[in-house]
Formats: sequence, structure tokens, C-alpha cells
Amino acid sequence: MLLHHVRPHRRALLAGAVLSLVTGATGLALPLVARALIDDLADDRSITGPLFLMSALVIANACVGALGAYVLRRTAESVVLAARRSLSSFLLRLRISAVDRSEPGDLMARVTSDTTLLRQVTTDSLVGAGTGGLTLLATLVMMAVVDPVLLAVTVSVIAGAGCVIGLIVPRIHRASRQAQESVGLMGAALERILGALRTVKASGAEHREEQAVHAAAEESWRQAVRAAKWEALAGNTAGLSMQVAFLTVLGFGGARVATGAIDIGTLVAFLLYVFYLMSPLQELVQAVTQYQVGAAAVARIQEARRLPTEPQRPPAPLPAPGAAPAALAFEDVRFRYGPDLPYVHHGVSFRVPPRGMTAFVGPSGAGKTTVFSLVERFYDPEAGRVLLDGRDVRDWPIPELRSALGYVEQDAPVLSGTLRDNLLLGAPDTTDDALEEVLRTTRLDGLTARLPEGLDTRVGHRGTKLSGGERQRVAIARALLRRPRLLLLDEATSQLDAVNEAALRDTVAEVAGRTTVLVVAHRLSTVTMADRIVVMDAGTVRAVGSHRELVTADPLYAELAATQFLASPDPG
Repeated sequence: MLLHHVRPHRRALLAGAVLSLVTGATGLALPLVARALIDDLADDRSITGPLFLMSALVIANACVGALGAYVLRRTAESVVLAARRSLSSFLLRLRISAVDRSEPGDLMARVTSDTTLLRQVTTDSLVGAGTGGLTLLATLVMMAVVDPVLLAVTVSVIAGAGCVIGLIVPRIHRASRQAQESVGLMGAALERILGALRTVKASGAEHREEQAVHAAAEESWRQAVRAAKWEALAGNTAGLSMQVAFLTVLGFGGARVATGAIDIGTLVAFLLYVFYLMSPLQELVQAVTQYQVGAAAVARIQEARRLPTEPQRPPAPLPAPGAAPAALAFEDVRFRYGPDLPYVHHGVSFRVPPRGMTAFVGPSGAGKTTVFSLVERFYDPEAGRVLLDGRDVRDWPIPELRSALGYVEQDAPVLSGTLRDNLLLGAPDTTDDALEEVLRTTRLDGLTARLPEGLDTRVGHRGTKLSGGERQRVAIARALLRRPRLLLLDEATSQLDAVNEAALRDTVAEVAGRTTVLVVAHRLSTVTMADRIVVMDAGTVRAVGSHRELVTADPLYAELAATQFLASPDPG
């Protein structure tokens, strides 16, 4: 999984690894030059040559090391960028059912926090393991050349430390995974609160919600500290082993010098190699520990990538002006939002001919909004068929299907950004004339005249700078700009005042004259102007007809009409 993220950047990683190896090679040459310098001093020869060579090696080591570090860090940032782009694109294609089962804050943490850890695992683990391992091997070879006996002493000490580190590594992985999961839970808790901050404040629930966020943050802290404890223990074990190795070599090597087995220059060179051995050894230990951290992050990224998505297809063009309106039919549709949840639709069937307005009415929970979700293919029915122009919506390419639809949700969401960005969200190529016409139609022209920067005024997070009625009008305008062949309005005028509702009612009536309009509504003014009304109750269609017909023919509709003011005093 990790190599999947790294493979596109393998050349840059290889270049950085080569530079790191060159840095290591220049370092390995220093002890040999130092031994030559000591031998020259002992024999009273000139040390100009060894000093010059040593200076050149030190300078080369610093320059090449700096260049290698830059190349590796830049490559690591490129890996993070690619992972974030890929994962964010993937999440945008998630099926709505997958989003319903997930916490948005946790998904955000996987794009931000988890991908950041790829930076460490790219440089510290993959490259670090390779360069550190090769440098360690080269150093051991050079130590064998200098004195095999002292090498055996050194390796025996390091092997003991390796056994200890091998016991620590799995604990680092577990703690790192739990720490990242806690970060996701904290993100989910924050997203939950910020998404309904006014409700939280109005309910006086700041303290209780604060405790939930703090609990998640503290759990992340505990697991991160636990991982840090094991990482520190692994690193210090490696450092301690090198100190023990140095002291052992110093004592044992000193005895060999005293017996004449080796000269003082050889001992100094070997001690320098012991010092030099610390760097690749610690690099290798860090590579192993950082891999455990990165592996936990990669696992969480892969978990997100296993969520079900919609097929990736290119965008479809919007309907041409004057395109034929669409026909819709439900045939014995059964649907529920999850296998452990009750059915919302129990064999829903109805037909909507092209052009005209169809209103859906019924008690709360009757399944009216679900009709729109199935038309948009946010969900697929378990049984039955949803037909658009006589063709099952599951046979339509999703971009082509949705390009034919205009949808105004019940809560009329507005995105952070400018008013223009929101209006052109689904129709970015709209001309200025078409935009001005829709602004007049939806009575948004007065709003844009009042705003300080007109259409370029920022509307705030979720449109907080707009009133509820203004957000609804923005959502309706956004849908109309798409020139839909089928317009879905889910209680789209519920927050409008009487004047604006009357204006938009006339607009909807005009639109219904040239396209197909489906509305979920409760108000008399909307229902009575519909060409047909579909009465739903408990996931079934009870009756279909006009307002006049249903008031006298269907008891439920008559009751709804009386209690929700859907009927005039004299139904006749």
C-alpha cells in the first residue's frame, strides 16, 4: 500500500537515496584519512595532503548531504500532495449511503492528518531503511578491513540491542494506530459541533460538547505519548548499545595495542568507525519506528478508499435550451436506508408525464423526500424500478442523469464562498444575461443590489450571512440555471414570506409549462396549482388526483387539507 503512494516518485527518491549514499561514502573515507594522518605524524612526514583531503571530504559531505536532504523532503511533500489529491477526489465520489455511515470529521482527518504522516514514512522509512542499511553494511565491511576481531566485539553488542528493539516495534504500531483514530474522533466531534453551533449555544450545551472534544483530544494525547515512549526507548536502546560498543572496543582494543596486535592508528580508525556506525544504526531504528507510524496512517487511508463510490465519469453537458421535458415513473419500488432499518418505501408506484407540476403530500415520514433521492440516484432501490423517459435510472450514466435534473433540497444548503460561486455551482458557463434573468425571476436582484460587493460578496460558512428565505431563493436560482428537464423542489418555499412565495409560485408555474416539476409541499397555494397530486402514507401511494378530487375521495388527504390548511373553507 505504501509503495502505491511512492511509486510515481521513485526516480526522485532514488536520486535522494544516491545523494545520501554519497554522503555516507565521504564519511566512511574520513577514518582512513585520519589513520593515514596519524601514521604520517608518527613517522614525522608532512600531513598537508591528509589535511587537505580531510577538509575536502568534510565540505563535500556537508554539501551533498544538504542537497540530498532537500531532494528527499521535496519528494516527501510531493507524495503527501498526491495522496491528498487522490483521496479528496475519491471522497467526492463516495456514494451518499457511505457518507451516511461515516463521520465527515473523521474522513477529513484522513485527508489531512493521516496523509501528513506519509511525509515521514517516505523519507525516514523507505529511504532511511535503504540508505541506512547500505551505509551500515559498508561501515561493517570497512571495520572488518581495519580489524575483524574488534568487529566481532562490536556486532555482539549491537545484536543484543536489536533483539530488544524487535520487541518494542509492534507496540509502536498499535499506539500510533490508536492515536490516529483518536484524531479522527476529535475531528468528527468538532465537525458535529461547528455544523450546529447555534443550536449548541442556544441549548447551553457548550460545556458538555466541550468535554466530548477534550476527551477525544486527551485520548489522542495518551496514545501519542505511549507511542513516543516506545520510540524513545527504541532510540535510546540503539544509542546505549553504541556507547557500550565504544567502551568495549576501547578496552579490548587498548589491550590489543598493548600486546602489539594492532597499532594506535588502527585503534583510532576503528573507534571513528564505531562513532560513525551510530548514524546509520539510528537511521535504521528510526526507519523501523517511523514505518510503524506511517503504516497505521496508510491503513486508515486504505480503509477510506474501500468505501463504495460512484463510477468515475467525465461531466455531462447541460440540456440545451428548449430540451424536451422528462417523464418519470416508479414501478413497485421498495427501499430502506440500511439492512438493519425499516423500509421507507413499500411498493411505491406512480407515473408523471412530461411537462406540468406534480405535488407530493403526506404525513412526515411517508417517503416523499426519498422519492427525490432515488431519482437522483443518491440511493438505489432494493426492488422495483425508477424510470426516467422509460429508462431505468441505473442504466443512465450518473453525470448524464444528473445533468437533466435540477434539485432544491429541503434545507437549501449554501456553500462557503461568494454568491456568484453558489449560483454558478452547477452551471459555470452561464452567460451574464441568463444569470440576470434568473436573478430577476427569483427576486434576488434586490439582494445583490444591497450587498456591498454584489454577486462577489462572500456569504459565509453555509450561507450564514443570508436569511433562510434568501438561501432558498439562491438554491432555486441555482437549479433553474441548469435548464433542467426535471425540476425537483423539496419544500423549496417553506421559509419565504408571502410576497416572495407568490412571486416564486408564479415562476414555478411558468417553468412547469415547459418542463416537468415535482414538488414536496404542504401549502394550499402550491398544492392547488399542481396538475396532479400524489398522496403518500407509510411508504405507499394512497391516491393520485387533483386537489378537488382528493378532498372528496381520500380521507387522509381531506384530513391533511383540514389540519394543514391545504383546503379552502368551501372545497366545492
